[in-house]
Amino acid sequence: MSPTAMVTVALVLGAVVLNTAAQFLLKAGAGHLSALAAQGHGPVQILLAGVLNLHILAGLSFYVLSFGIWIGVLARLQVSVAYPLLSLGYVFGAIAAYYLLGEPLGAAKMFGIGLILVGVVVVARS
Repeated sequence: MSPTAMVTVALVLGAVVLNTAAQFLLKAGAGHLSALAAQGHGPVQILLAGVLNLHILAGLSFYVLSFGIWIGVLARLQVSVAYPLLSLGYVFGAIAAYYLLGEPLGAAKMFGIGLILVGVVVVARS
């Protein structure tokens, strides 16, 4: 693999991993806001808590970083190749949710992950 191709792969993986991490940080922040709502806090208090929540702020920061890296990916690849590679986020997300949140990862999800991976390989080789 050429150095240019290795950089492109690193950029794609970096963008996808940051995007996936952002989802988990936002999930943690949303859980905090949900708990506030369940305790009877009003919408203004919940909104303020959301704006100041470190998980939500970190998640948004990760999205911004992911976006910046993705611009680098788009500068290197055709959109028809780059965009389908974002589906790796579903794979990373499902696996991370299994290990970090204890979410089930049954046969149907595993089959879907397999299909996504096959699709990524087919698109990447085109």
